[in-house]
Amino acid sequence: MSEDTATTMPASLAEISRDFLELDPKDRLQLLLEFADELPDLPARYADAPEKLEQVHECQSPLFLVVEVAQEPGVDTDDQVVSLFFSAPREAPTTRGFAGILHEGLDGLSVKEVLATSDQAPMKFGLAEVVSPLRLRGMVAMLSRIKRQVRLRTQ
Repeated sequence: MSEDTATTMPASLAEISRDFLELDPKDRLQLLLEFADELPDLPARYADAPEKLEQVHECQSPLFLVVEVAQEPGVDTDDQVVSLFFSAPREAPTTRGFAGILHEGLDGLSVKEVLATSDQAPMKFGLAEVVSPLRLRGMVAMLSRIKRQVRLRTQ
């Protein structure tokens, strides 16, 4: 795998990565907390049916997610729009921040763009300097679950 392939990110996620990397490490943590605050609440169809969400066990705090893929007639499967939904407790701001980054960077993109995102993209935000590697593995696991759910919904 080439370096370019290993770091592939959609433009929206790459922009977030640049925003983090332009900051000092302590300010990166503050930006992560801002993403935690901006994570949208679940819509009622999931808030009232938590069994429809998948838990990401690698996260240190309870984190659940679900992916929807649009089924617009006449649109190629690769071009269908992906929607992401997360549930994480407000008292787990780091986990919520990771979910907020992935929501902001991937929600509304096409199937093709989400699946092309490098599995190592979460390591490109400079967050290893402010959170433990174990915490970052939780974000990698979130991305892995998102991509797996997209594949399952497009087979």
